[in-house]
Amino acid sequence: MPAFTEDELARIRADFPVLSRTVRDGRPLVYLDSGATAQKPWCVLEAEQEYYSTRNAAVHRGAHQLAEEATEAFEGARATVARFIGARPDEVVFTKNGTEAINLVAYAMSNAGAPGAIDGADPQVAARLQLGPGDEIVVTEMEHHANLVPWQELARRTGATLRWIGITDDGLLQDPGTVVGERTKVLAFTQVSNVLGTLNDVAPLVAAAKAVGALTLVDACQSVPHLPVDVRDLDVDFLAFTGHKVIGPSGIGVLWGRPELLAAMPPFITGGSMIELVRMERSTYAPPPQRFEAGVPMAAQAVGLASAIDYLTELGMDRIHQHDTELTAYCLEQLATRSWVTVIGPTAPAQRVGAVAFTVEGIHPHDVGQVLDDRGIAVRTGHHCAWPLHRRLSIPASTRASFSVYTNRADIDAFVEALDTVPAVFGLSA
Repeated sequence: MPAFTEDELARIRADFPVLSRTVRDGRPLVYLDSGATAQKPWCVLEAEQEYYSTRNAAVHRGAHQLAEEATEAFEGARATVARFIGARPDEVVFTKNGTEAINLVAYAMSNAGAPGAIDGADPQVAARLQLGPGDEIVVTEMEHHANLVPWQELARRTGATLRWIGITDDGLLQDPGTVVGERTKVLAFTQVSNVLGTLNDVAPLVAAAKAVGALTLVDACQSVPHLPVDVRDLDVDFLAFTGHKVIGPSGIGVLWGRPELLAAMPPFITGGSMIELVRMERSTYAPPPQRFEAGVPMAAQAVGLASAIDYLTELGMDRIHQHDTELTAYCLEQLATRSWVTVIGPTAPAQRVGAVAFTVEGIHPHDVGQVLDDRGIAVRTGHHCAWPLHRRLSIPASTRASFSVYTNRADIDAFVEALDTVPAVFGLSA
């Protein structure tokens, strides 16, 4: 039985106003670029408008009624996010996006070695946060730049060495035990590759890190929109994701961290809202999560994100995952019958989530994307902020179709029908 009936999918699609528009000389929009950013339902748009229309004020500042209501809405959104990932509200830090959430951890670890930066912290916790020459940071070869470059910078600032877990030719991770060792202080990895679609098994990665006392960070930007994610079940130390891929607003991301780690971490950005006591000579900082939310926070975006999460929760993340698996299987079936198409990543739908990237023999991905766009099909082309991964695959770029809760089989049929015209457009036989 499908995850959603045709009637249910029709109602879901009606909730997303942009899906009713046309593009390119009146062609219906077929949006298959949700891996880059997802579309927003009416409830998210209305939640932000309602906030600005009725409760807009600087949160955690002022004693007037509007400020109290704004603060209540902002903290209510934090509680909603926490429930969604099985966490406590005080373990959830709002950031601008997933990239900033990962940078927050990397910069905190960079700053942890500065004199006085983590005075008072538990010595064992402090030792886990401090890196130096001889220590190693481990990532994977399938990371997008947001979970690679911050660790490169941390290595540069501390003298640590960056290493990575390779991938097999079919897009699966190699044994982490060959790279994670006694020198490893951090293991940062994606739960789902934004290019390969690979759904990584978190448990063996966490086990390898725990065996040597290394911290773990999961980039969940491509997993949280598609499947149930519980930080307690994953047993990791940090988890980051962005709001705009979870059908929420742009301009907001989430960092979850274990409370003892957040409590020991020095701030990333300093200034208003994150202070405890300020004198001319020096300052002390508020407890987490406020310590990491300097300045006036993004309250409207937080409220919008909470509305998006409520929407997904009502549909059911288990059903959304099943829907995604069905779409992925259908898309893979269609592409498998075209010998001139090479799919990147695992061929088993159960090993994938949310995205199918591919190349077309003899045609550059940008040209493939242009032909699809001319027919109203929105996909992504390029290296998808995963340049090293494309080098590993020996391809300059790829074309990616990615899905969300509003995607249906008709979208994939339209995509494949348009794709079939590509070889002829360039004078090649299919």
